Amino acid sequence: MLLFPAIDLKEGKAVRLLQGRMEDSTVYADNPVEVAQDFEKQGAEYLHMVDLNGAFSGKPMNDEAIRRIVGSVSLKIQVGGGIRTMEQITELLELGVERVILGTIAVKNPELVAEAARRYGKRVIVGIDAKDGLVAVQGWAETTEMRAVDLGKAMKAVGIQSVVFTDISRDGMLQGPNLESTVQMAQETGLSVIASGGISTLADLRNLQAEVLKGVAIEGAITGKALYSGAFTLGEALEAARGKALISEAKEG
Repeated sequence: MLLFPAIDLKEGKAVRLLQGRMEDSTVYADNPVEVAQDFEKQGAEYLHMVDLNGAFSGKPMNDEAIRRIVGSVSLKIQVGGGIRTMEQITELLELGVERVILGTIAVKNPELVAEAARRYGKRVIVGIDAKDGLVAVQGWAETTEMRAVDLGKAMKAVGIQSVVFTDISRDGMLQGPNLESTVQMAQETGLSVIASGGISTLADLRNLQAEVLKGVAIEGAITGKALYSGAFTLGEALEAARGKALISEAKEG
């Protein structure tokens, strides 16, 4: 299972929100480039970035910070937040971003997602954010009547292969991910799922990895606040995500 340390960008700084509330943010670093470089030094291979201002406004707002981060590390970076046009998708991919994450547009304009998937394949993924099982959009400010699983099925039908799935109620709360909903998303849609929101302990990562060993298509996990608060080190998280302890236990058993 892949591990994605997260950098959420607000006005060029690395922050974390509680349950997606912009007014409830904590600044962790004025210079997110240094955060990305530190992640790389600690052994990360991947990075998850969200333009929070973009997610709320509907257009990219932290382009300069994203450009500087991409240019300063060799991490495979996925970026989401406010990406609404094919031009924006192309620009990010040409910049060197590994994958773009489409969120609100998957609900508002699924035809664009389908075209992006045809054009760029696995480099386009979708972010599905859920509150009480229903899809939330516009930076989580608006809840729709669509079930998260139904959106997942629709995205699979237009060629999307992977999704980032977030239970908003867990995000930034350090209460553990919604394991049941994450497994449901993978099993009912046939998508490869990246779990996001609420990861607070190494046990949370091991629980996700245990589902992988059962054959559930959980591609990876995103962790942010737990890393910044010191709940565990990135090295410990990487080892848990790779499932080394679980694999050795399975062999012994």
